[in-house]
Amino acid sequence: MGLTAFGAAGIAAQQASASTWLGVWLAEAAVAAAIGTWATVRKARAVGLSLLRGAGRKFLFGLGPPILAGGVLTLALFRLGATHALPGMWLLMYGVGTVAAGTFSVRVVPVMGFCFMLLGMATLLLPAAWGNACMAIGFGGLHLVFGWIIARRHGG
Repeated sequence: MGLTAFGAAGIAAQQASASTWLGVWLAEAAVAAAIGTWATVRKARAVGLSLLRGAGRKFLFGLGPPILAGGVLTLALFRLGATHALPGMWLLMYGVGTVAAGTFSVRVVPVMGFCFMLLGMATLLLPAAWGNACMAIGFGGLHLVFGWIIARRHGG
């Protein structure tokens, strides 16, 4: 997931219009969701757990509402022409969802969520031109760092 975010940040930075920039990041969100779903299903099968029961279900209900709210806010901010606020809002909402969902996972997951929240808050206060770099740091760097930690300590 982290590597595709670095690629998306590079491609998005070269877009001339807000709509194509948004299209790049929405495509990245779909790719990241597919990779995350695949990895989660693979891990659940390996340990014999159901994703639709117990901790897997709680994780989905913790992550889902902030992601849904982020989708609605994306539409509203885009319609208002406030695309400069999208990177910070996305990082912040993803962080909120990760903290909420992470309460049903290993301890490092909520920590990752707090890091996303801090980066999202900082991104909202930084110049708009830094948005793609902040997205690369968050969705690329934080996922790679915490993914490595989770893989090393918890087997993936």
